[in-house]
Amino acid sequence: MRKISLAFLFAFLTISAFAQDVIKVNYKGAKPTVTDFAKAGFAYFNADDGEPGDRPWKSVENAMKRRSKGLPQEEGVTLTVDEKNGYILFEQMYDENESYYCRMEVCYWNEADGKHKLVAFNNMATFAEGRPVYTETHDLLFYRYNNATKRMVSVRLPGFDDKYDNNTYALPRKGKDIVVTKWKDGGTCTQKTLKWTGSGFRK
Repeated sequence: MRKISLAFLFAFLTISAFAQDVIKVNYKGAKPTVTDFAKAGFAYFNADDGEPGDRPWKSVENAMKRRSKGLPQEEGVTLTVDEKNGYILFEQMYDENESYYCRMEVCYWNEADGKHKLVAFNNMATFAEGRPVYTETHDLLFYRYNNATKRMVSVRLPGFDDKYDNNTYALPRKGKDIVVTKWKDGGTCTQKTLKWTGSGFRK
């Protein structure tokens, strides 16, 4: 009986954990836009009651709300929403010399099978004095959207295992590839391109 109970508990916890990684995407029209993916993601990421500093996507969510209401953005904030190319860019400058700023992106790719889309949320580019600053809130998240179920499920893709190893990423506004910048001591850096394969990326 104990073995059965433990097996049941494990199965329940596994199902619960999986359910937490599923995001429903609501939209109007024939298909979702990058704005629809962003809103669904933000609602999920910002749902907890933690400190505002633990919810970096809240700033982007607020900027998009101001845009939808026709309000000017807060000082230092620039928001670019490119529905045609499936891309959103949020930038915030924290001082007049632009020596401290953050850059956050959302974009998606149509997968080769015609049944899925890959959606990325990139919060891996905050800079101080020209150097990236890494905190526990920085991340590059991928979700696979199913056209039939209208849901996004978190996925891990090859090529991103070392994403915290002094790397920053630039998602594509045009084209399909991701540019990786690897930072070295002294502020120098090298770049490489991760090529889109139709369902993921290769180095």
